[in-house]
Amino acid sequence: MNYQIDLTRFENKKIYPLGEDFRDTNKDGDQLAFNNYFLEKNGEPCFIISGEFHFSRMSDTRWEDELIKMKMCGLNVVATYVFWNHIEEEEGVFDFSGRRNLRKFVELCHKHGLYVIVRIGPFDHGEVRNGGLPDWLYGKPFDVRTTSEGFMHYTKRLYTEISQQLQGLFFKDNGPIIGVQLDNEYMASSAPWEMTTGISNEWIHGGHEGEEYPLKLRELALECGITPAFFTMTAWGSPVPDSIFPLWGCYAYMPWLFYSHSGEHPASKEYLYRDYHNNESPQESFKMRYPAESRPYACCEMGGGMMCSYYYRFQLPYKSVDAMANIQLASGCNFLGYYMFQGGSNPLGKHGAFLNEGQVPKISYDYQAALGEYGQIRESYSRLKSIHYFCRTFGKALCGMKTELPESASAVTPEDLSTLRFAVRTDGRSGFLFVDNFQDHRQMPARKNENITVRLPDEDLSFTFDIADDENAILPFHFDMQGIDLIRATAQPITVLDRSEGAIYVFMMPDGMTASFTFERGAVINETGCAEYIFPSGEISSFTVEKSGKTVNVMVISRELANKMFLIGEDALVFSDAAVMADNGDIRLESTENCLTLQCYPADYLARYHGCTRQEDCGVLGVYEAGVDKRELSCKVEQVGGSRFTVELPEGMMDGLKDVRLQIDYMGDIGHAFINGVMISDNFFNGATWEIGLREYEESLKAEKLTLYIAPLREGANVNVESTMAARIELADAYVGNLSSVRLQPVYEMKLSS
Repeated sequence: MNYQIDLTRFENKKIYPLGEDFRDTNKDGDQLAFNNYFLEKNGEPCFIISGEFHFSRMSDTRWEDELIKMKMCGLNVVATYVFWNHIEEEEGVFDFSGRRNLRKFVELCHKHGLYVIVRIGPFDHGEVRNGGLPDWLYGKPFDVRTTSEGFMHYTKRLYTEISQQLQGLFFKDNGPIIGVQLDNEYMASSAPWEMTTGISNEWIHGGHEGEEYPLKLRELALECGITPAFFTMTAWGSPVPDSIFPLWGCYAYMPWLFYSHSGEHPASKEYLYRDYHNNESPQESFKMRYPAESRPYACCEMGGGMMCSYYYRFQLPYKSVDAMANIQLASGCNFLGYYMFQGGSNPLGKHGAFLNEGQVPKISYDYQAALGEYGQIRESYSRLKSIHYFCRTFGKALCGMKTELPESASAVTPEDLSTLRFAVRTDGRSGFLFVDNFQDHRQMPARKNENITVRLPDEDLSFTFDIADDENAILPFHFDMQGIDLIRATAQPITVLDRSEGAIYVFMMPDGMTASFTFERGAVINETGCAEYIFPSGEISSFTVEKSGKTVNVMVISRELANKMFLIGEDALVFSDAAVMADNGDIRLESTENCLTLQCYPADYLARYHGCTRQEDCGVLGVYEAGVDKRELSCKVEQVGGSRFTVELPEGMMDGLKDVRLQIDYMGDIGHAFINGVMISDNFFNGATWEIGLREYEESLKAEKLTLYIAPLREGANVNVESTMAARIELADAYVGNLSSVRLQPVYEMKLSS
């Protein structure tokens, strides 16, 4: 098919500062300031990539490694909720110990060079009981989420306690906290009062006071010493005052559709390109209450995963996450924010109440996120690195580029699987062509021989390519490579390595696509006299392009190899299926395999590290092997009831291991795991393997067996109430609660010391 996009009438954006409410300077003189299009650091564009990580939903012993994994994926900001009922479950008793240690979490972010956005509520939601409000607020003589004197009294007390934990950690103090979010989804969303669920099903007050309420919260926060560079609010449905920064979200998998209804999930509009930074663009999902061009288009809740709810069980297609990032970038976003990026587990309530809301598991909040509940690396994590490294390396140029859409864009619907979806970010001459071939709840076809003509004022550029189903791509045109013009390429730029022998540009070939490069006239590739290059078959290729005494090196890698790639510093790459964590000069590898093959560039890079052995090199990549002794672990399972089982774990199970994951395959409704009657994990059955990290329970499991209970699926269930007495009994045609397998998966860590 032939398509075109017309840039001949391109007009640049008008960029201007947003003012004192969105500017701050630290003690070293570094300045952060928003203009109406992007964040600036010391006057230069700063591209934000944020990921949600709820500190109280994970053991504090795991925090640091998970933060390093986020940084290794290219994130530079961590967002976290402070759930009120996690820290003040009992009225007047605040608990910031252990997994609730907010200060320790923020300090770890600072240690690893990550900025922080703290989401302080008072109402958060996040699938937490009462949206995060403590139960004891229910009977108080005032409505919550209002400026009533009573609710403001308790909110001020909450903010004061949070402020005490965060003193000295704000950006102005040389700390990492740049933003603070106030009440979440105000006047747009609420949550049930969980103590009434199943009886009267009361809902928490959603708010009705317009801008008065968030402005009062902002005033209260400042009064309590909460002083970030900027305050934020979720903008969907909410009235956002001029002094508060609006943040957006986009979810394609929406379990809440099924809280009260059944049927098929519709295909969403989230994989259609739009221009969200344009006053004239028609608004569909987004109903902005301000001129779109007066604020940056920024996200805090892009679907980085999604939980299963009781009535909607599904396995998230992990390719949906980087496809979402591609769509948002092309649609004008200069501030990516994922919810969630790191999964977690809810703490247990102190008085028997579970702290999640009723439609989701009581403990688990894995969220099918890029990093799982126990640190598992998901395919979405691996794929996102290429986009994040791209934003990190080329974000300064991208931030100032405007979105341009083809005329056909507005006519494309989610159900249209035949029309190619594409958009451009451009400065009028150079830019990036974005292509997406993913649609939620539909199967897109692989595409062959697609052609897009980009019409510029003085030339037409033609891109011809194939692309696999569910794949997406970012293709450059008039891309400046240190003074040499790459006119166009059917390959995605990832990063630039700063090597003493010269810069090395790294490109990725999206699945289904053949990478080709066309340089300006006079450029010479590999001394052949040719200005065009086509990637040969294989995982990696490299070439050199020269012009007028300038030389640039180029490396092209396959999508498969790109998914294994980790950027180390500014000048080296390590390729591995393991989680690679560069930390304090060393490299740690976390894997479920005890023997790892590593590749690196330059080929001798890992030779400086102890703990790995060099093997035969593969082209320009060095090949190394690292390993530890293999552990064979088994457990004894005994059925002790209809669908109840005990699991006896071996002595010394954790010896020499970083963790052990209990992997459970079953058929049923809900899986529950207990130690001595205390629930440690639960799982809504969706066909995937249920995993439980056992590291935190090592001591308890020395004395107790683990008990599994599979709540059965009930076919044809009904409750018989025909008795004249107060007697009820559930009857069903069949109960399905089968345990297929239980196994132990060792998690190894290998350290490469420099």
